[in-house]
Amino acid sequence: MPNSGSSPFRPPWSVPEIDFIDLCDGCGHCITACPDKLIVVGRGKLPRMDFSRGGCDFCMACVSACKTGALVEAVQSDQLPWKIKALIQPGCLSLQAVICRSCGEVCDERAIRFTPEPGGVARPSLSTDSCTGCGACFSVCPIQAVTLSSTNEPRNQAA
Repeated sequence: MPNSGSSPFRPPWSVPEIDFIDLCDGCGHCITACPDKLIVVGRGKLPRMDFSRGGCDFCMACVSACKTGALVEAVQSDQLPWKIKALIQPGCLSLQAVICRSCGEVCDERAIRFTPEPGGVARPSLSTDSCTGCGACFSVCPIQAVTLSSTNEPRNQAA
């Protein structure tokens, strides 16, 4: 799925896009290594993430399979795999007083929580500090009200 004209989401621990395009030769090793089949062939035969298939568990199989240096293992143990974060759009069912907690139920980091309101349905709240950008919430949202955005990008983008 394209990102409305911006760079596609690359596999975790990708080097910056300009370097990625130079380094990645489109061999497909990261695609075949991904146990969850979240990495797919994108434009120019370069790998991109398809979060409609599920969320990334950051197993690093793609990094181990990459021999070109387009995906590099984290130098520091606290280094994030990418700068992707979830966003909850105004069309969210819970924000429309419909009970739905799909995104919160799959969030292992508990970045999405639901706060009860007096006389109303629990509203979602998202902690961007806790969000890893794994994409699990995107894949389960029944109305695609959860989107993913790169913090490097000036505007929101869907996965």
